[in-house]
Amino acid sequence: MSAIMSAPTALIETAFIEANGLSFEVDMCGQGDKLALFLHGFPESKFSWRAQMPLLAELGYTAWAPNLRGYGKSSRPLGIQNYTMPLLMADVAGLIDAAQARGITGPVTLIAHDWGGAIGWSFALGRIRPLERFIVMNLPHPSLFLKAIRTWAQFKKSWYVFFFQLPWLPEKLFTMNNAQVVADAFYKMAVNKDRFPPEVLAEYRKNALIPGAMTAMINYYRATIRYRDPDIDYSVPVPLDTPTLMLWGEEDSALGKELTYGTEKLVRDFTIRYLPQVSHWVQQEAPEAVNAMIKAWIEGRTVPQAGYGGRLLFSEGDS
Repeated sequence: MSAIMSAPTALIETAFIEANGLSFEVDMCGQGDKLALFLHGFPESKFSWRAQMPLLAELGYTAWAPNLRGYGKSSRPLGIQNYTMPLLMADVAGLIDAAQARGITGPVTLIAHDWGGAIGWSFALGRIRPLERFIVMNLPHPSLFLKAIRTWAQFKKSWYVFFFQLPWLPEKLFTMNNAQVVADAFYKMAVNKDRFPPEVLAEYRKNALIPGAMTAMINYYRATIRYRDPDIDYSVPVPLDTPTLMLWGEEDSALGKELTYGTEKLVRDFTIRYLPQVSHWVQQEAPEAVNAMIKAWIEGRTVPQAGYGGRLLFSEGDS
């Protein structure tokens, strides 16, 4: 069964939500009084959470997965300065406020991956809005990444961040040949390539080819280098009180597993599970394992371990 058909996407509806002065294209699932807000990465979209949204709905949440600013049919403001971290965090706050205005007034769980994880960490550490839980996938605590990026090993893996600082050339490369580079980013990095059949790759190609979208997507990287917020300093770690679950695909070619080491010293209530032989695209490549881990953690049960390729190794009494 292809990845695009492996989740009950018929339960997911799309609406436009006004927040922080912008319009966000948001996938929605469930009718619970608690909010599960999903933040996608690069070069993904709200589509990347298709397997997790129905699960959160089953657990009593209203699940929202927006296309972040610049992605899909969400607002696409012009200029690098419109993609700074304070604005991205304000978008998250605005979406939470919009959900509460619609009657979703229960606790908030933030679920994030990749660039969404960077926003999620900053949002949680900054205590912008109260969070009951934080789930982050393949994006380290910012203090640990800041320390690692100064090493040659991580610098080599993060070469693309510096390439993205060039004008127009990255956009041209990523959109040429029907956005082949975007498709390759998923397919070639994935260990289980069956999870990225042509119809899934077509979804990401389509989003990348929307006029202006690729520039907006790359502007996240440009803004983080060019516009440093003096109020955000991760060189001095601030402990996080929010209960946090970290899920990490070990075959991440961009972010090494070693970036997770020491997180337990920075988060007071921390659970981590590694998924061997699973790539950076962890929630899409191993949705069954990821969902089982999320479900167990939210329900207060022992979170299962994963074997190779995302095969679950349940603890005694949890099978």
